[in-house]
Amino acid sequence: MAKKKAQSKNQTSSNIIVKEEAITLQDQLDENVLAKLKMTKKELVVKEKKQQEEKEAQLIFERKQSEKNKSFAELLEEYGDQGSKY
Repeated sequence: MAKKKAQSKNQTSSNIIVKEEAITLQDQLDENVLAKLKMTKKELVVKEKKQQEEKEAQLIFERKQSEKNKSFAELLEEYGDQGSKY
C-alpha cells in the first residue's frame, strides 16, 4: 500500500514538472526571439509556396513543349481520326 502511494506521488510530481517545463519554455523565450522565430516561419512558408508555384509552372511549360514537339503520327494516335467531314 505504501508502495502504491509513493508511486502515485512520483507520477504526480513528474507530471507537474513536465507541465511546468512546457509552460516555462515559452516564458523563457525573449519577446524578440519569439518574434524572429515567427518571422522566419512566415518567410519559410512563403518560400515553400513560391517554390511550389514555380514547380507547377515548370510542369505546365514542359507539358506544352511536349505537346508542341509531338509528331503527326503521335498526335493522330493520341486524338484518333476525329476530324470533321467539312
